[in-house]
Amino acid sequence: MFQPIITVLHHILGRKVLAVAFIAGVTALVHATPVPYLDESIPEAERIEDALSRMTLDEKIALIHAQSKFSSGGCPRLGIPPVWFSDGPHGVRMEIEWDDWSHAGWTNDSCTAMPALTCLAATFNPSLAGEYGRAIGEEARYRGKDVLLGPGVNIYRTPLSGRNFEYMGEDPVLASAMVVPYIRGVQSNGVAACLKHFVLNNQEHSRSDINVVVDSRALNELYLPAFRTGVKEGGVWAVMGSYNKYGGVYCSHNDTLVNRILKDEWDFDGVFITDWGSAHDTRQAALNGLDMEMGSWTDGLTFGVSNAYSRYFMADPLKFLIQTGEISEKTLDDKVRRVLRLCFRTNMNRTRPWGSMHTQQHLETARSVSREGLVLLGNEKGLLPLKKGIHIAVIGENAVKSLSKGGGSSELKPKTEISPLEAIRNKFGSNKVTFSLGYASGEPDYSRELPSGLDADSLISAAVETARRADVVVYVGGLNKNYRQDCEGEDRADYSLPYGQNRLIDALVKANPKIVVVIVSGNAVDMQWEERAGALIQHWYPGSVGNEALAEVLSGEISPSGKLPFSIPFKLEDCAAHSFGHEGYPGKDGDVIYRESILVGYRWHDTKGIPPRFRFGFGLGYSDFEYNGLTTDRNTYSPEDTISVTLTVTNKGKMKASETIMLYASQKRPKVLRPSRELKAFTKVHLLPGETRRISILVKAADLAYFDESTGNFVVDPGSYLLSTGIPTTTSKKKLKNKKNLQTTVEIIRPHAGDDSLFATLSEYD
Repeated sequence: MFQPIITVLHHILGRKVLAVAFIAGVTALVHATPVPYLDESIPEAERIEDALSRMTLDEKIALIHAQSKFSSGGCPRLGIPPVWFSDGPHGVRMEIEWDDWSHAGWTNDSCTAMPALTCLAATFNPSLAGEYGRAIGEEARYRGKDVLLGPGVNIYRTPLSGRNFEYMGEDPVLASAMVVPYIRGVQSNGVAACLKHFVLNNQEHSRSDINVVVDSRALNELYLPAFRTGVKEGGVWAVMGSYNKYGGVYCSHNDTLVNRILKDEWDFDGVFITDWGSAHDTRQAALNGLDMEMGSWTDGLTFGVSNAYSRYFMADPLKFLIQTGEISEKTLDDKVRRVLRLCFRTNMNRTRPWGSMHTQQHLETARSVSREGLVLLGNEKGLLPLKKGIHIAVIGENAVKSLSKGGGSSELKPKTEISPLEAIRNKFGSNKVTFSLGYASGEPDYSRELPSGLDADSLISAAVETARRADVVVYVGGLNKNYRQDCEGEDRADYSLPYGQNRLIDALVKANPKIVVVIVSGNAVDMQWEERAGALIQHWYPGSVGNEALAEVLSGEISPSGKLPFSIPFKLEDCAAHSFGHEGYPGKDGDVIYRESILVGYRWHDTKGIPPRFRFGFGLGYSDFEYNGLTTDRNTYSPEDTISVTLTVTNKGKMKASETIMLYASQKRPKVLRPSRELKAFTKVHLLPGETRRISILVKAADLAYFDESTGNFVVDPGSYLLSTGIPTTTSKKKLKNKKNLQTTVEIIRPHAGDDSLFATLSEYD
């Protein structure tokens, strides 16, 4: 009887009033009857069982499926509130209508837009990931959210994938290291992080029906580790299934993935939820581990009935199977226990903080991520930093376009968003900066490409004239969050820059060769003009204040320190996913086959001897660093040991700068296919001019393992392993000045096979 009243109150007064009402109801229950499930002093398991014992079948069912676009039903009779969800991984999304995807039109739902997760990954700084997660969690808590739908850790397999900007790159060690502090930061606010998309959602094209065919080595060595670490080390409270299939079964109710791996092997005690609309079958959902179903249909709008949510797979159809005895109510009870546990951790946790919104600290965190994530890819002509007092021509639509809009579920409504043009004018003086659009796209749209209505030839002509009159050109282009760019729901159309930008850049270089090209994107792009650019920057999607970091790098106020979290190939065919015809991407006859197996990204380029344009981990700065004296604490190790690697790093430049030291490993004479080398650990140091520091990096010998398909375990074979640091110049077009490719050999003295993960613990990143 309470649900219609609650719905009306929500529309009239908003959810904060509802929250107060629920708290008042719970408080009344506490004072009236000291029931165990409301007593936070007793063990959580006892509280869960007590609440479960009081619930009817209908109340249990209501707890595990949606009642609106972004909430579940709760149990009003027992004072158990609805669970409120929010996109997304880079900031708390604006409010959405109860029953459709329209913006609700609230005036108080702005947020701090954080840089995209590709930028966060490019910092190689786990402590910043913790600050990032904490800031977003505070804003989600302030906005009354219980579950934040992020972060995403799907591995970057192809530069065409529309959602790569939401993920953390091509390497599982990097993604694992960054995701743990992010999760902990969010959940420190009593808001659940939701790790997504589990698993193998590596393309948007045909995402709702494609079946991924991948060998168990690649699954366990590349695609599962960041999820495992997020569960085992991060303690994440929610995991979201992906749209695609694995083994012919949809991932959101896949027994192998959910029951066997996630819940049994990893001991996940949180809630496994669908992506919005990724459930397809009631029996599979019930038996194969799905706990909560969201987004399958909309109330009234689709079916013309009073409550279409009751038609969800996990609603009346599940109730029917339980009533007829085809499915045990005990199966439902496990799901309810998990949702109750989520509630006790979030919306029924009376000690959780209240959160905060768009604070100065949030802006500083966003700015710090952009400062450390921006990647300087080229500056051979010494064009950067720019001299003071020069005339700068800023050209390109991305210099003025809002890039927090669009992109699908990660769209944001930032309270503050400083454009590149504004930031550059603030830094160099408005009278020293002119602007020309150069190219134009239409408004961002989720499912179609809208024309700009402007003449491309006229835009190029005007931009060329602006470039000729300037001392230097700063071109700000790349991708955006329009359909078939960096956008959910479909992949990019091709590898090249859109909207005629290659033609525009060619014309600008002829007009003024002193050009700094700034690529704003979450993906690699074809850079056929790279040799002619005076300098080249990968800037990512910067959020609210990240463009201030761009201006600081251009002016030389800070030295860039970001490193690429994925490789940039010369051409699309150099990428592993695109080396096996249509069956490798975008798929054929319903299957996409990962024939490259474990050789993704730099593993492919290094092992196959196919040079990328820029390799994973590449990034320049305004200071040079020198590495010396790489040693280990001893020469032989057992698989249970930890290898301590030390080396000396010196800042040889004249300004304060940061450097990421990456430690790679390769097995000599392996029995099975192994990459030429694999990242095993990294650390970031901040050094003053002339400063030298001795750095220690710890690597577990167990991390030298590979997944043995015959035993189903990770195995460390005895033998010699080469540990090295730096980026090999043989597989990178760019050489790093004063950086030695240091290496040493260690011996593993006996074999080991067990349940240890390739990525055991990340305590050194805390």
